[in-house]
Order: sequence, then structure tokens, then C-alpha cells
Amino acid sequence: MSIQEIISPIADDMKAVDAVIRSRLNSEVVMIRTIGEYIISAGGKRMRPAMVLMMANALGYKGNLHHILAAVIEFIHTSTLLHDDVVDESDMRRGRETANAVFGNAASVLVGDYLYSRSFEMMVEVDSMRVMQILSQATTVIAEGEVLQLLNVHDPDVTVERYLQVVRYKTAKLFEAATQVGAVLAGVSEELEEAAAAYGRHIGTAFQLIDDVLDYSGNVESLGKNVGDDLREGKPTLPLIRVMEVGTPEQQQLIRQAIETGEADFEAVATAIRSTDALDYTRQMAVKEAQMARDALQDFPESAYKKSLLDFCQFAVERDR
Repeated sequence: MSIQEIISPIADDMKAVDAVIRSRLNSEVVMIRTIGEYIISAGGKRMRPAMVLMMANALGYKGNLHHILAAVIEFIHTSTLLHDDVVDESDMRRGRETANAVFGNAASVLVGDYLYSRSFEMMVEVDSMRVMQILSQATTVIAEGEVLQLLNVHDPDVTVERYLQVVRYKTAKLFEAATQVGAVLAGVSEELEEAAAAYGRHIGTAFQLIDDVLDYSGNVESLGKNVGDDLREGKPTLPLIRVMEVGTPEQQQLIRQAIETGEADFEAVATAIRSTDALDYTRQMAVKEAQMARDALQDFPESAYKKSLLDFCQFAVERDR
């Protein structure tokens, strides 16, 4: 299934969220509007705001505050992208130049700060201390994940556990917050709120694991970024860690040098990855995470929204971009 088919039950809600995003980007500072519009109009799957909408609807929410919170989640995500691309010195995202490549690092960082601050201004409007607690904690954890990833860069001795901690903090946490605040809006029991959070945590982890697979099996056109970027940045992702565990001494040395320098022969590294079970190992871990996400929904009422949440689990592990 395509992402458009999966989110069809919330198509009207997504349009409402787009309207909120554009209205809240309306700053008197032209540069903020320009960069904000540039990165948000680049497209992307909008999975995180969709998670807020789908979860709230699946649990019976009838108001419109989920539109604001979905926009908040997208603003937080966008601010992290702006900062990430500066830190990683990336020049391509979603098939076109990054904002920092077009407008410069300083402008990108500052507009990222603006979006981050705007998101907190908006979440106050929801007037829920529980929502504030979830989102403020999430932003703290995401920042910790960014620093943990920085500490792992060019370190060939990163373990699977250390890698997964970064994934949980840096990527999965915002998915978790998105689904959890959707449940909070719906006013469900503590058990259902935790189930919603678990769903987001596991689907976010599966999503990142497949991203790591695609970095060594996709192409630039389908991925919208430079294949092998993580390698060039010295990031020890799971396929590389797996080769370090099960590869030949020569393959292990190749990967070690690649992680330490970011300058090894990409084709040789890709060959080493393909000659081991590294990609299948990573994909199977993603499949397990997706199954745990499915299991978290077992007590949810049947609806088109629940079906879409289940379809997300399949999409997360079968996608090619």
C-alpha cells in the first residue's frame, strides 16, 4: 500500500493540519517564512503528524485540537531536520538541496530554533499539562539522542545496544510522543495510553531500521538523499555493526576503517554488507519491532483508523524509500 492509501481515512484532517502549519509559519521575518516554507513544502511522508491524527481518531476523539498537536509534532520534527543537516553537513534531503545548502548554516539553525519555540507556544494552547509533560520530555530525549549519536560517530566499537539506544531516543521518541498525545486527547485509560505510546515507539524503531537497510540497498532517486551518507559521516548503523560481528577479519577491518575515516570504498563496503546477513538481520529486527507495534493495538476498538495503524506496520518494513 502507498502512504496516501494508508492515510486516506484522515485526508481531511491532514488538509486541516497543513492549514495550521502554513498559518503558524506566518512570521514578519521573511527569512523564517522562506526557509520554513522551503523545508515543509519539500514533501515527505508526514508520518508523525499522521500518527497523532490516526491515534486520536482510533480512540474516539471528536474535537480539533489534534490538528494543532499534529502541526506541533511536524514543527519539532522539521526543527530537528534543520539542525541535523547542519551537524551532518548534508547537502541533499527529499530529493533536493538541504536548507543549509541553500540558505547557509546560521539561517537554518536559527529557523530551526524558531520552529522549536513556535511548537511550544502552540502546545500551550491545548491546555493540557499531560500533553506538555509528554512533549517537553520527548524534546529532551531527542536532544540526548542527538548527542549520543555524536559520541558514536567514527567509533567502530559501538554495540547493538548503544545503537538501538540512539534510535529509541533520536527517532522513535517523537513517534511515541505523537501517538501518546493522540491517546491523551481521546481521554482513554492509562493502559490504552501506554499501548498507544508503545505502538509509536516500536513503529518508529522499525522505520529507522529500514532507513538503515535502504542506505545500503536503495538508490539516490528513490531515497531522496545520497546513498551511503551515514557511512561518509562515520555513523555505525546496524548493518555495519553486524558485519563487525559476523564478517571475515578482512571485512571487519574494512568496516572499521570506513567508520573511523568515513572515506573507505563504498562499493567494497556494500559488497561486504551483502555477502553477510547484515541487511536481512537488520530487516528482521525491524519486522519484530513492527509486530510489537501491531500487538500494542490488540485492545483498540475496530475501525478504519485502527486498520490504517496496522497498515503502517506493514508499510514501515516493506517500503523502498
